[in-house]
Amino acid sequence: MCGILGVVATTPVNQLLYDGLMVLQHRGQDAAGIATAEGNTFHLHKGPGLVRDVFRTRNMRALPGNWGIGHCRYPTAGSAWNFAEAQPFYVNSPFGITLAHNGNLTNAEELKRVMFEKDLRHVNTNSDSEVLLNVLAHELQAAAKGPRLDLDTIFAAVAGVHRRCKGAYAVVAMIAGYGLLAFRDPYGIRPMVVGTNVTPEGTEYMVASESVALDTLGFQVMRDVAPGEAIFIDLNREFSARQCAENPRLAPCIFEYVYLARPDSMMDGVSVYETRLSMGEFLADKVKKYIPVEEIDVVIPIPDSSRPSAMQLAQKLGIPYREGFVKNRYVGRTFIMPGQAMRKKSVRQKLNTVGQEFKDKRVLLVDDSIVRGTTSREIVEMARAAGALKVYFASAAPPVRYPNVYGIDMPTRAELIATGRTGEEIAREIGADALVYQDLEALVASITALNPRLERFDTSCFNGCYITGDVTPEYLNGVESKRSGKTRSGDEDGSGSRQMVLGLAPSEGQD
Repeated sequence: MCGILGVVATTPVNQLLYDGLMVLQHRGQDAAGIATAEGNTFHLHKGPGLVRDVFRTRNMRALPGNWGIGHCRYPTAGSAWNFAEAQPFYVNSPFGITLAHNGNLTNAEELKRVMFEKDLRHVNTNSDSEVLLNVLAHELQAAAKGPRLDLDTIFAAVAGVHRRCKGAYAVVAMIAGYGLLAFRDPYGIRPMVVGTNVTPEGTEYMVASESVALDTLGFQVMRDVAPGEAIFIDLNREFSARQCAENPRLAPCIFEYVYLARPDSMMDGVSVYETRLSMGEFLADKVKKYIPVEEIDVVIPIPDSSRPSAMQLAQKLGIPYREGFVKNRYVGRTFIMPGQAMRKKSVRQKLNTVGQEFKDKRVLLVDDSIVRGTTSREIVEMARAAGALKVYFASAAPPVRYPNVYGIDMPTRAELIATGRTGEEIAREIGADALVYQDLEALVASITALNPRLERFDTSCFNGCYITGDVTPEYLNGVESKRSGKTRSGDEDGSGSRQMVLGLAPSEGQD
Protein backbone atom coordinates (compact mmCIF):
# COMPACT_ATOMS: atom_id res chain seq x y z
CA MET A 1 0.00 0.00 0.00
CA CYS A 2 1.55 3.25 -1.19
CA GLY A 3 0.22 6.57 -2.40
CA ILE A 4 0.90 7.64 -5.99
CA LEU A 5 0.12 10.86 -7.82
CA GLY A 6 0.65 12.22 -11.30
CA VAL A 7 -0.18 15.71 -12.57
CA VAL A 8 0.00 17.50 -15.91
CA ALA A 9 -0.78 21.16 -15.21
CA THR A 10 -0.62 24.60 -16.82
CA THR A 11 1.51 26.08 -14.03
CA PRO A 12 4.37 24.81 -11.82
CA VAL A 13 3.30 21.50 -10.33
CA ASN A 14 5.56 21.05 -7.31
CA GLN A 15 3.09 22.47 -4.77
CA LEU A 16 0.22 20.42 -6.21
CA LEU A 17 2.25 17.23 -5.84
CA TYR A 18 3.29 18.11 -2.30
CA ASP A 19 -0.28 18.89 -1.25
CA GLY A 20 -1.55 15.74 -2.92
CA LEU A 21 0.98 13.57 -1.11
CA MET A 22 -0.01 15.15 2.18
CA VAL A 23 -3.57 14.02 1.53
CA LEU A 24 -2.33 10.51 0.66
CA GLN A 25 0.03 10.33 3.64
CA HIS A 26 -2.10 7.63 5.29
CA ARG A 27 -1.05 5.26 2.50
CA GLY A 28 2.64 5.36 3.43
CA GLN A 29 4.79 6.97 6.10
CA ASP A 30 8.17 5.38 5.40
CA ALA A 31 9.46 7.64 2.61
CA ALA A 32 8.31 10.18 0.04
CA GLY A 33 9.47 11.51 -3.31
CA ILE A 34 8.58 13.91 -6.11
CA ALA A 35 9.86 14.04 -9.67
CA THR A 36 9.06 16.91 -12.04
CA ALA A 37 10.07 17.63 -15.61
CA GLU A 38 11.04 20.63 -17.73
CA GLY A 39 11.19 19.55 -21.33
CA ASN A 40 13.58 16.57 -21.39
CA THR A 41 15.06 17.23 -17.97
CA PHE A 42 13.88 15.45 -14.82
CA HIS A 43 14.19 16.92 -11.33
CA LEU A 44 13.94 14.51 -8.41
CA HIS A 45 13.96 14.70 -4.64
CA LYS A 46 13.11 11.85 -2.25
CA GLY A 47 14.00 10.70 1.21
CA PRO A 48 12.93 8.90 4.38
CA GLY A 49 10.06 10.01 6.58
CA LEU A 50 6.78 11.86 6.26
CA VAL A 51 6.11 14.18 3.34
CA ARG A 52 6.44 17.26 5.53
CA ASP A 53 9.87 16.10 6.71
CA VAL A 54 11.28 15.15 3.32
CA PHE A 55 10.58 18.44 1.54
CA ARG A 56 11.93 21.83 2.54
CA THR A 57 11.63 25.14 0.66
CA ARG A 58 14.97 24.60 -1.06
CA ASN A 59 13.84 21.16 -2.23
CA MET A 60 10.62 22.55 -3.67
CA ARG A 61 12.47 25.27 -5.54
CA ALA A 62 14.60 22.57 -7.14
CA LEU A 63 11.49 20.88 -8.60
CA PRO A 64 10.44 23.15 -11.52
CA GLY A 65 8.14 22.12 -14.32
CA ASN A 66 4.45 21.81 -15.13
CA TRP A 67 4.19 18.03 -14.90
CA GLY A 68 5.36 15.46 -12.41
CA ILE A 69 4.70 12.45 -10.21
CA GLY A 70 4.81 11.79 -6.48
CA HIS A 71 4.97 8.80 -4.14
CA CYS A 72 4.65 8.10 -0.43
CA ARG A 73 6.05 4.72 0.50
CA TYR A 74 4.78 1.98 2.71
CA PRO A 75 7.34 -0.85 2.80
CA THR A 76 6.22 -4.21 1.42
CA ALA A 77 8.60 -5.90 -0.99
CA GLY A 78 12.27 -5.04 -0.62
CA SER A 79 14.07 -3.85 2.49
CA ALA A 80 11.80 -1.91 4.80
CA TRP A 81 14.48 0.50 5.96
CA ASN A 82 16.63 0.78 2.83
CA PHE A 83 15.93 4.33 1.74
CA ALA A 84 17.59 3.74 -1.62
CA GLU A 85 14.23 2.15 -2.41
CA ALA A 86 12.30 5.40 -1.95
CA GLN A 87 10.43 6.34 -5.12
CA PRO A 88 10.15 7.57 -7.84
CA PHE A 89 12.80 5.48 -9.62
CA TYR A 90 14.64 6.66 -12.74
CA VAL A 91 16.18 4.89 -15.72
CA ASN A 92 17.88 6.73 -18.58
CA SER A 93 17.58 4.16 -21.36
CA PRO A 94 16.05 4.04 -23.86
CA PHE A 95 13.91 7.16 -23.47
CA GLY A 96 14.35 8.39 -19.91
CA ILE A 97 11.62 7.30 -17.50
CA THR A 98 10.71 8.03 -13.90
CA LEU A 99 8.18 5.74 -12.26
CA ALA A 100 6.20 5.36 -9.03
CA HIS A 101 4.32 2.18 -8.17
CA ASN A 102 1.67 1.07 -5.68
CA GLY A 103 1.33 -2.68 -5.23
CA ASN A 104 3.56 -5.74 -5.30
CA LEU A 105 4.79 -7.96 -8.13
CA THR A 106 4.57 -11.66 -7.34
CA ASN A 107 7.09 -12.65 -10.04
CA ALA A 108 9.70 -9.97 -9.37
CA GLU A 109 12.56 -12.43 -8.78
CA GLU A 110 11.91 -14.25 -12.06
CA LEU A 111 11.71 -10.94 -13.92
CA LYS A 112 14.95 -9.76 -12.35
CA ARG A 113 16.73 -12.92 -13.49
CA VAL A 114 15.38 -12.67 -17.05
CA MET A 115 16.29 -8.99 -17.30
CA PHE A 116 19.86 -9.68 -16.25
CA GLU A 117 20.32 -12.73 -18.49
CA LYS A 118 18.34 -11.76 -21.59
CA ASP A 119 17.27 -8.12 -21.47
CA LEU A 120 20.76 -6.99 -20.37
CA ARG A 121 19.32 -4.73 -17.69
CA HIS A 122 20.64 -4.29 -14.17
CA VAL A 123 18.42 -3.79 -11.10
CA ASN A 124 20.26 -2.12 -8.25
CA THR A 125 17.85 -2.56 -5.32
CA ASN A 126 15.53 -5.20 -3.92
CA SER A 127 12.49 -3.17 -4.92
CA ASP A 128 9.98 -4.74 -7.28
CA SER A 129 9.16 -1.21 -8.43
CA GLU A 130 12.62 -0.89 -9.98
CA VAL A 131 11.98 -4.22 -11.68
CA LEU A 132 8.70 -2.91 -13.08
CA LEU A 133 10.41 0.26 -14.31
CA ASN A 134 12.99 -1.76 -16.23
CA VAL A 135 10.33 -4.02 -17.71
CA LEU A 136 8.50 -0.94 -18.98
CA ALA A 137 11.73 0.53 -20.39
CA HIS A 138 12.55 -2.74 -22.16
CA GLU A 139 9.05 -3.03 -23.61
CA LEU A 140 9.22 0.55 -24.90
CA GLN A 141 12.50 -0.25 -26.59
CA ALA A 142 11.09 -3.45 -28.10
CA ALA A 143 7.93 -1.74 -29.37
CA ALA A 144 9.63 1.35 -30.80
CA LYS A 145 10.25 1.33 -34.54
CA GLY A 146 12.78 4.12 -34.35
CA PRO A 147 14.10 6.87 -32.09
CA ARG A 148 10.65 8.39 -31.60
CA LEU A 149 7.58 7.22 -29.66
CA ASP A 150 3.91 7.41 -30.60
CA LEU A 151 0.71 6.40 -28.82
CA ASP A 152 0.58 2.96 -30.40
CA THR A 153 4.12 2.24 -29.24
CA ILE A 154 3.47 3.41 -25.70
CA PHE A 155 0.27 1.39 -25.34
CA ALA A 156 1.95 -1.65 -26.91
CA ALA A 157 4.67 -1.37 -24.25
CA VAL A 158 2.05 -1.35 -21.49
CA ALA A 159 0.50 -4.46 -23.05
CA GLY A 160 3.94 -6.05 -22.84
CA VAL A 161 4.15 -5.12 -19.15
CA HIS A 162 0.79 -6.79 -18.55
CA ARG A 163 1.98 -9.97 -20.25
CA ARG A 164 5.16 -10.15 -18.18
CA CYS A 165 4.28 -8.73 -14.76
CA LYS A 166 2.14 -10.64 -12.28
CA GLY A 167 0.57 -9.30 -9.12
CA ALA A 168 -0.79 -5.88 -8.21
CA TYR A 169 0.36 -2.60 -9.68
CA ALA A 170 -0.99 0.89 -10.15
CA VAL A 171 1.68 2.97 -11.89
CA VAL A 172 2.42 6.58 -12.79
CA ALA A 173 5.43 7.30 -15.00
CA MET A 174 6.95 10.18 -16.94
CA ILE A 175 8.59 9.61 -20.32
CA ALA A 176 11.06 12.42 -21.00
CA GLY A 177 9.88 14.75 -23.74
CA TYR A 178 6.59 12.89 -24.23
CA GLY A 179 4.23 12.97 -21.26
CA LEU A 180 2.62 11.23 -18.32
CA LEU A 181 1.70 7.53 -18.44
CA ALA A 182 -0.55 5.79 -15.91
CA PHE A 183 -1.84 2.23 -15.87
CA ARG A 184 -3.46 -0.35 -13.63
CA ASP A 185 -2.97 -4.12 -13.48
CA PRO A 186 -5.48 -6.35 -15.32
CA TYR A 187 -7.37 -7.10 -12.08
CA GLY A 188 -7.43 -3.54 -10.76
CA ILE A 189 -6.26 -4.79 -7.37
CA ARG A 190 -4.85 -1.45 -6.27
CA PRO A 191 -6.94 1.69 -6.84
CA MET A 192 -6.42 4.53 -9.31
CA VAL A 193 -8.63 7.46 -10.33
CA VAL A 194 -8.25 10.24 -12.91
CA GLY A 195 -9.65 13.76 -12.85
CA THR A 196 -9.53 17.16 -14.54
CA ASN A 197 -9.35 20.82 -13.64
CA VAL A 198 -10.43 23.38 -16.24
CA THR A 199 -8.40 26.61 -16.09
CA PRO A 200 -8.25 29.67 -18.40
CA GLU A 201 -4.98 28.27 -19.76
CA GLY A 202 -6.47 24.85 -20.51
CA THR A 203 -7.43 21.54 -18.92
CA GLU A 204 -5.18 20.02 -16.27
CA TYR A 205 -5.11 16.31 -15.41
CA MET A 206 -4.42 14.40 -12.24
CA VAL A 207 -4.09 10.67 -11.57
CA ALA A 208 -4.08 9.47 -7.95
CA SER A 209 -4.51 6.45 -5.72
CA GLU A 210 -7.65 7.91 -4.15
CA SER A 211 -10.26 10.44 -5.19
CA VAL A 212 -9.71 12.44 -1.99
CA ALA A 213 -6.48 13.83 -3.49
CA LEU A 214 -8.43 15.20 -6.45
CA ASP A 215 -11.19 16.62 -4.25
CA THR A 216 -8.76 18.44 -1.99
CA LEU A 217 -6.86 20.03 -4.87
CA GLY A 218 -9.95 21.20 -6.77
CA PHE A 219 -9.98 18.56 -9.51
CA GLN A 220 -13.18 16.93 -10.71
CA VAL A 221 -13.19 13.15 -10.80
CA MET A 222 -13.61 11.78 -14.33
CA ARG A 223 -13.64 8.09 -13.44
CA ASP A 224 -11.63 5.22 -12.09
CA VAL A 225 -8.89 3.88 -14.33
CA ALA A 226 -10.17 0.53 -15.56
CA PRO A 227 -8.24 -2.68 -14.85
CA GLY A 228 -5.66 -3.19 -17.60
CA GLU A 229 -6.21 0.31 -18.96
CA ALA A 230 -3.45 2.80 -19.74
CA ILE A 231 -3.82 6.58 -19.81
CA PHE A 232 -1.40 8.94 -21.52
CA ILE A 233 -1.38 12.74 -21.30
CA ASP A 234 1.14 14.40 -23.62
CA LEU A 235 2.92 17.70 -23.08
CA ASN A 236 0.13 19.52 -24.92
CA ARG A 237 -2.27 18.04 -22.35
CA GLU A 238 -3.95 15.80 -24.92
CA PHE A 239 -5.64 12.89 -23.13
CA SER A 240 -5.65 9.34 -24.53
CA ALA A 241 -6.74 6.02 -23.02
CA ARG A 242 -6.65 2.43 -24.22
CA GLN A 243 -7.32 -1.02 -22.85
CA CYS A 244 -4.00 -2.87 -22.95
CA ALA A 245 -4.76 -6.18 -21.20
CA GLU A 246 -6.06 -9.27 -22.97
CA ASN A 247 -8.61 -10.39 -20.36
CA PRO A 248 -9.16 -7.62 -17.79
CA ARG A 249 -11.53 -8.27 -14.90
CA LEU A 250 -12.10 -5.94 -11.99
CA ALA A 251 -11.29 -7.53 -8.62
CA PRO A 252 -10.14 -4.77 -6.24
CA CYS A 253 -8.52 -5.53 -2.90
CA ILE A 254 -11.35 -5.68 -0.37
CA PHE A 255 -9.01 -4.54 2.41
CA GLU A 256 -8.95 -1.08 0.81
CA TYR A 257 -12.58 -0.65 1.89
CA VAL A 258 -12.03 -2.20 5.31
CA TYR A 259 -8.98 -0.23 6.40
CA LEU A 260 -6.55 1.23 3.89
CA ALA A 261 -8.51 3.98 2.13
CA ARG A 262 -9.68 7.26 3.62
CA PRO A 263 -13.44 7.24 4.32
CA ASP A 264 -13.99 10.33 2.14
CA SER A 265 -12.67 8.54 -0.96
CA MET A 266 -14.67 6.97 -3.77
CA MET A 267 -13.26 3.70 -5.13
CA ASP A 268 -14.59 1.92 -8.19
CA GLY A 269 -17.89 3.77 -7.89
CA VAL A 270 -18.37 3.19 -4.16
CA SER A 271 -18.10 5.54 -1.21
CA VAL A 272 -15.64 4.07 1.29
CA TYR A 273 -17.57 5.72 4.12
CA GLU A 274 -20.85 4.15 3.03
CA THR A 275 -19.24 0.70 2.79
CA ARG A 276 -18.07 1.01 6.40
CA LEU A 277 -21.55 2.02 7.53
CA SER A 278 -22.88 -1.01 5.68
CA MET A 279 -20.28 -3.22 7.37
CA GLY A 280 -21.65 -2.07 10.72
CA GLU A 281 -25.18 -3.06 9.69
CA PHE A 282 -24.11 -6.60 8.83
CA LEU A 283 -21.88 -6.86 11.89
CA ALA A 284 -24.80 -5.94 14.16
CA ASP A 285 -26.71 -8.96 12.88
CA LYS A 286 -23.74 -11.20 13.67
CA VAL A 287 -23.25 -9.73 17.16
CA LYS A 288 -26.89 -10.42 18.06
CA LYS A 289 -26.35 -14.13 17.36
CA TYR A 290 -23.43 -14.48 19.78
CA ILE A 291 -23.78 -11.81 22.48
CA PRO A 292 -27.09 -10.94 24.21
CA VAL A 293 -27.75 -7.30 23.43
CA GLU A 294 -28.83 -6.65 27.03
CA GLU A 295 -25.31 -7.71 28.07
CA ILE A 296 -23.78 -4.68 26.30
CA ASP A 297 -23.90 -1.26 27.96
CA VAL A 298 -21.93 0.75 25.40
CA VAL A 299 -20.31 0.47 21.97
CA ILE A 300 -16.83 2.02 21.66
CA PRO A 301 -14.82 2.22 18.40
CA ILE A 302 -11.07 1.79 18.06
CA PRO A 303 -10.15 5.05 16.30
CA ASP A 304 -10.28 5.91 13.47
CA SER A 305 -11.34 3.69 10.58
CA SER A 306 -13.82 1.63 12.64
CA ARG A 307 -15.97 4.62 13.64
CA PRO A 308 -18.58 4.40 10.85
CA SER A 309 -19.07 0.66 11.43
CA ALA A 310 -19.30 1.12 15.21
CA MET A 311 -21.82 3.97 14.91
CA GLN A 312 -24.08 2.00 12.58
CA LEU A 313 -23.79 -1.14 14.71
CA ALA A 314 -24.74 0.78 17.86
CA GLN A 315 -27.70 2.42 16.14
CA LYS A 316 -29.04 -0.89 14.83
CA LEU A 317 -28.66 -2.61 18.22
CA GLY A 318 -30.09 0.36 20.12
CA ILE A 319 -27.01 0.64 22.33
CA PRO A 320 -25.31 3.95 23.28
CA TYR A 321 -22.27 4.85 21.17
CA ARG A 322 -19.40 6.51 22.99
CA GLU A 323 -15.85 7.65 22.24
CA GLY A 324 -13.74 5.84 24.82
CA PHE A 325 -10.29 6.29 23.31
CA VAL A 326 -8.46 9.52 22.55
CA LYS A 327 -5.90 9.26 19.77
CA ASN A 328 -2.54 10.99 19.64
CA ARG A 329 -2.40 11.91 15.96
CA TYR A 330 1.34 12.44 15.99
CA VAL A 331 2.11 8.72 16.27
CA GLY A 332 2.08 6.64 13.08
CA ARG A 333 -0.37 3.86 12.29
CA THR A 334 0.70 0.73 14.15
CA PHE A 335 -0.29 -1.51 11.24
CA ILE A 336 2.38 0.16 9.12
CA MET A 337 5.15 0.12 11.70
CA PRO A 338 7.75 -2.61 11.18
CA GLY A 339 8.66 -4.78 14.13
CA GLN A 340 6.34 -6.27 16.73
CA ALA A 341 8.07 -4.53 19.66
CA MET A 342 7.71 -1.11 18.03
CA ARG A 343 4.03 -1.74 17.26
CA LYS A 344 3.31 -2.84 20.84
CA LYS A 345 5.08 0.17 22.33
CA SER A 346 3.27 2.59 20.06
CA VAL A 347 -0.24 1.45 21.00
CA ARG A 348 0.00 2.96 24.48
CA GLN A 349 1.56 6.11 23.06
CA LYS A 350 -1.16 6.45 20.45
CA LEU A 351 -4.32 5.74 22.49
CA ASN A 352 -5.52 6.78 25.94
CA THR A 353 -8.80 5.87 27.62
CA VAL A 354 -11.65 8.12 28.72
CA GLY A 355 -12.06 6.39 32.08
CA GLN A 356 -15.72 7.16 32.78
CA GLU A 357 -16.81 5.46 29.56
CA PHE A 358 -15.40 2.13 30.80
CA LYS A 359 -15.80 2.14 34.57
CA ASP A 360 -18.34 -0.48 35.75
CA LYS A 361 -19.62 -1.02 32.19
CA ARG A 362 -19.86 -3.98 29.83
CA VAL A 363 -18.30 -2.61 26.66
CA LEU A 364 -18.30 -3.78 23.06
CA LEU A 365 -15.13 -2.64 21.30
CA VAL A 366 -15.36 -2.43 17.50
CA ASP A 367 -12.33 -2.47 15.23
CA ASP A 368 -12.05 -2.60 11.45
CA SER A 369 -9.96 -5.79 11.53
CA ILE A 370 -7.58 -7.86 13.61
CA VAL A 371 -4.29 -8.67 11.90
CA ARG A 372 -1.49 -9.49 14.30
CA GLY A 373 -3.54 -9.02 17.46
CA THR A 374 -0.97 -6.76 19.11
CA THR A 375 -3.16 -3.68 19.12
CA SER A 376 -6.29 -5.62 20.09
CA ARG A 377 -4.61 -7.24 23.09
CA GLU A 378 -3.26 -3.93 24.36
CA ILE A 379 -6.61 -2.20 23.92
CA VAL A 380 -8.51 -4.89 25.80
CA GLU A 381 -6.01 -4.54 28.65
CA MET A 382 -6.51 -0.77 28.63
CA ALA A 383 -10.29 -1.17 28.79
CA ARG A 384 -10.03 -3.50 31.79
CA ALA A 385 -7.55 -1.21 33.52
CA ALA A 386 -10.07 1.62 33.08
CA GLY A 387 -12.65 -0.38 35.03
CA ALA A 388 -14.68 -2.26 32.40
CA LEU A 389 -16.67 -5.15 33.90
CA LYS A 390 -16.65 -7.08 30.63
CA VAL A 391 -14.91 -6.47 27.33
CA TYR A 392 -16.45 -7.84 24.16
CA PHE A 393 -14.73 -7.38 20.82
CA ALA A 394 -16.15 -7.20 17.28
CA SER A 395 -14.24 -7.04 14.01
CA ALA A 396 -15.84 -5.49 10.92
CA ALA A 397 -13.70 -7.85 8.81
CA PRO A 398 -13.39 -11.66 8.86
CA PRO A 399 -10.35 -13.38 10.42
CA VAL A 400 -7.12 -12.54 8.57
CA ARG A 401 -5.68 -16.04 8.19
CA TYR A 402 -3.50 -15.78 5.07
CA PRO A 403 -0.65 -13.63 3.82
CA ASN A 404 -1.37 -10.71 1.54
CA VAL A 405 1.05 -10.68 -1.40
CA TYR A 406 -0.36 -7.70 -3.29
CA GLY A 407 1.11 -4.80 -1.34
CA ILE A 408 0.01 -5.05 2.31
CA ASP A 409 2.52 -5.84 5.06
CA MET A 410 1.08 -9.11 6.39
CA PRO A 411 3.29 -11.66 4.67
CA THR A 412 3.81 -14.46 7.23
CA ARG A 413 1.33 -16.84 8.78
CA ALA A 414 3.22 -16.80 12.07
CA GLU A 415 2.41 -13.09 12.48
CA LEU A 416 -1.33 -13.50 11.89
CA ILE A 417 -3.20 -14.20 15.11
CA ALA A 418 -6.10 -15.97 13.33
CA THR A 419 -3.94 -18.51 11.52
CA GLY A 420 -4.58 -21.94 13.05
CA ARG A 421 -6.88 -20.59 15.79
CA THR A 422 -10.63 -20.66 16.30
CA GLY A 423 -12.58 -17.58 17.31
CA GLU A 424 -12.65 -18.74 20.93
CA GLU A 425 -8.88 -19.20 20.95
CA ILE A 426 -8.33 -15.75 19.45
CA ALA A 427 -10.62 -14.23 22.09
CA ARG A 428 -8.45 -15.79 24.79
CA GLU A 429 -5.29 -14.55 23.08
CA ILE A 430 -6.47 -10.93 23.09
CA GLY A 431 -8.13 -11.25 26.52
CA ALA A 432 -11.72 -10.55 25.40
CA ASP A 433 -14.80 -12.09 27.04
CA ALA A 434 -16.20 -12.78 23.57
CA LEU A 435 -15.09 -12.11 20.01
CA VAL A 436 -17.31 -11.72 16.94
CA TYR A 437 -15.97 -11.61 13.40
CA GLN A 438 -17.78 -10.40 10.30
CA ASP A 439 -18.60 -13.16 7.80
CA LEU A 440 -16.80 -12.88 4.46
CA GLU A 441 -20.08 -13.15 2.58
CA ALA A 442 -21.47 -10.25 4.62
CA LEU A 443 -18.34 -8.16 4.02
CA VAL A 444 -18.66 -8.64 0.27
CA ALA A 445 -22.40 -7.91 0.40
CA SER A 446 -21.78 -4.66 2.32
CA ILE A 447 -19.92 -3.34 -0.74
CA THR A 448 -21.82 -4.91 -3.62
CA ALA A 449 -25.08 -3.59 -2.14
CA LEU A 450 -23.76 -0.12 -2.99
CA ASN A 451 -22.49 -1.04 -6.47
CA PRO A 452 -23.81 -4.33 -7.93
CA ARG A 453 -21.32 -4.03 -10.81
CA LEU A 454 -18.56 -4.96 -8.38
CA GLU A 455 -18.92 -8.69 -8.84
CA ARG A 456 -15.61 -9.91 -7.38
CA PHE A 457 -12.81 -8.85 -5.04
CA ASP A 458 -9.42 -10.04 -4.01
CA THR A 459 -10.21 -11.56 -0.60
CA SER A 460 -7.04 -13.64 -0.32
CA CYS A 461 -6.08 -12.53 3.19
CA PHE A 462 -9.40 -13.93 4.44
CA ASN A 463 -9.93 -17.08 2.36
CA GLY A 464 -6.57 -17.82 0.71
CA CYS A 465 -7.93 -17.43 -2.84
CA TYR A 466 -5.35 -15.37 -4.72
CA ILE A 467 -7.04 -13.60 -7.61
CA THR A 468 -4.02 -13.64 -9.98
CA GLY A 469 -3.82 -17.43 -9.81
CA ASP A 470 -0.01 -17.60 -9.72
CA VAL A 471 0.61 -17.76 -5.95
CA THR A 472 1.89 -21.19 -4.94
CA PRO A 473 2.85 -22.72 -1.58
CA GLU A 474 6.49 -22.49 -2.66
CA TYR A 475 6.14 -18.78 -3.36
CA LEU A 476 4.56 -18.14 0.04
CA ASN A 477 7.23 -20.17 1.83
CA GLY A 478 9.90 -18.20 -0.02
CA VAL A 479 8.40 -14.87 1.06
CA GLU A 480 8.25 -16.05 4.67
CA SER A 481 11.80 -17.40 4.58
CA LYS A 482 13.13 -14.06 3.38
CA ARG A 483 11.23 -12.20 6.08
CA SER A 484 12.24 -14.53 8.91
CA GLY A 485 15.78 -15.07 7.66
CA LYS A 486 15.47 -18.83 7.86
CA THR A 487 14.31 -21.68 5.67
CA ARG A 488 10.91 -23.14 6.41
CA SER A 489 10.44 -26.88 6.47
CA GLY A 490 8.47 -28.13 3.52
CA ASP A 491 6.09 -29.84 5.94
CA GLU A 492 5.65 -26.89 8.28
CA ASP A 493 2.09 -25.66 7.96
CA GLY A 494 1.99 -27.37 4.60
CA SER A 495 -1.72 -28.02 4.79
CA GLY A 496 -2.28 -24.34 5.45
CA SER A 497 -0.23 -23.46 2.37
CA ARG A 498 -2.30 -25.80 0.25
CA GLN A 499 -5.48 -24.24 1.61
CA MET A 500 -4.20 -20.82 0.64
CA VAL A 501 -3.76 -21.82 -2.97
CA LEU A 502 -7.01 -23.76 -3.29
CA GLY A 503 -9.06 -21.39 -1.16
CA LEU A 504 -10.07 -24.14 1.28
CA ALA A 505 -10.21 -21.76 4.22
CA PRO A 506 -11.62 -22.79 7.61
CA SER A 507 -15.31 -22.00 7.96
CA GLU A 508 -15.87 -18.38 8.90
CA GLY A 509 -18.99 -19.44 10.79
CA GLN A 510 -16.96 -20.93 13.62
CA ASP A 511 -15.85 -17.47 14.61
